[in-house]
Amino acid sequence: MIRSATPDDLPDILRLIRDLAEYERALHEVKVTEEQLRDSLFRDEPKVFAHIAEHEGEVVGFSLWFLTFSTWNGTHGIYLEDLFVDPDARGHGYGKALLIELARIADARGYERVEWAVLNWNRPTIEFYESLGARPQDEWTVYRLTGDTLTKAARA
Repeated sequence: MIRSATPDDLPDILRLIRDLAEYERALHEVKVTEEQLRDSLFRDEPKVFAHIAEHEGEVVGFSLWFLTFSTWNGTHGIYLEDLFVDPDARGHGYGKALLIELARIADARGYERVEWAVLNWNRPTIEFYESLGARPQDEWTVYRLTGDTLTKAARA
């Protein structure tokens, strides 16, 4: 079962974020709190959204996403920040169902893309995405300003 997240899901969302970060070898980088998630996901006009995968009343996966905008297409799109399913629940279609839900939202709203990033070493996930028809955008390289470099740029 896939559904929109509720405030009651916050402990599970935070748990899954931490589990994802551990899988990606970056648990030490997780700083987010339940309060920050509550403020972002459940404010009057949220800018970020989440869906939950449930099995027999237990949260086993989530997706967290936000809107993008294409100046070339003139339409919004969805950027999938995170998608994670508990290892014990994998292979039952929860990841696929979460991704299909985002595709349905995009299609229903006239958005022209759903996109995300995946770590180059994460072959099982890459193969999963490609099995659904997703293709890498090899001609683009992701750049990021963060931490001290962000502060330095902001004060230039």
